[in-house]
Amino acid sequence: MRYPEFLKENGTIGFVAPSFGCSTEPYRTAFNHALDKWKKEGYGIDIGPNCYENSGVGISNTPEKCAEELTEWYCRKENDILISCGGGELMCEVLPFVDFERIRKADPKWYLGYSDNTNMTYLLTTLCDTAAVYGPCAASFGMEPPHPSIKDTFAMLRGKKLSFESYELYEKESLKSEENPLAPYNCTEPVRSRFFVPDSKGKLKESSKVKLQGRLLGGCLDCLANLSGTEFDRTREFCEAYREDGILWFLEACDLNVFSIRRALFQLKHTGWFAHTAGFVFGRSLNGGAMMDLDEAGAVLPVLEEYRVPVILDADFGHLPPAIPLICGSMAEIGGISGKITISMSLC
Repeated sequence: MRYPEFLKENGTIGFVAPSFGCSTEPYRTAFNHALDKWKKEGYGIDIGPNCYENSGVGISNTPEKCAEELTEWYCRKENDILISCGGGELMCEVLPFVDFERIRKADPKWYLGYSDNTNMTYLLTTLCDTAAVYGPCAASFGMEPPHPSIKDTFAMLRGKKLSFESYELYEKESLKSEENPLAPYNCTEPVRSRFFVPDSKGKLKESSKVKLQGRLLGGCLDCLANLSGTEFDRTREFCEAYREDGILWFLEACDLNVFSIRRALFQLKHTGWFAHTAGFVFGRSLNGGAMMDLDEAGAVLPVLEEYRVPVILDADFGHLPPAIPLICGSMAEIGGISGKITISMSLC
């Protein structure tokens, strides 16, 4: 596993838009405010050509132009890390035009993004053996005041912090709008994760505590199910190569409802992705409410029970912020007690 150098003081932050850019409100104002803050802190800025574009379908520009920006900005020496402008819908269409072989041969560089950016964070890890950060996109750094999770993510990018614990509250309804583009997270709901451990017969039972250890791999389930079985899918080879570590899956969903989540897990399970698994950690799903007597536990647990490993639900990441930043490809220890989790990542 290749780990990039952390961002140094007065280093240069690069920005790309392989999914949505920051051309419209409230994202444009929030992004520009984040840039102003970084400049005042002494950091250089290297903005890709698509960051303010809005000429694509589900992405900032054409797939070819998005792929060109992504490849060039990852490989160029003028920036030290990359932060994606935002999530979106069709970043998958960019992938055929990305030069992953060139990226694999380049010096490793931290890439930060989530949601649709799973198409980069996950493939950097599984195709290029290069760690990436699953966490907030660029515009989120413009909020005022910044949430502790935003400060934590930037501390991670600078190598100042690799251990985190659950935040107290999460956001159910955002206050961010065109009229209020710098609104902070509207955290009103208590954070409470649920822990399930296998009993002597392998049945997953709810527990007050849990402990997991393994190599982190995952992202947005919407994107992962879409990647499975394509020419970009090297997951089974990756899991085999790191089998001694055990794979610790972190997963969350955006558009998928509980039935879609269960179907997606069925897909990944029967594509062979979950060999050598050490456990599963599910973040908060945006549309994971109960339907027809099926809740998220019912969507997840019966599918994964045969692996006889611990499962965490409603962990502090996903499409309902805040989110603990997760290094895809790193080794991690996760502990849980009384509805809260702690996670420590190591670069080995």
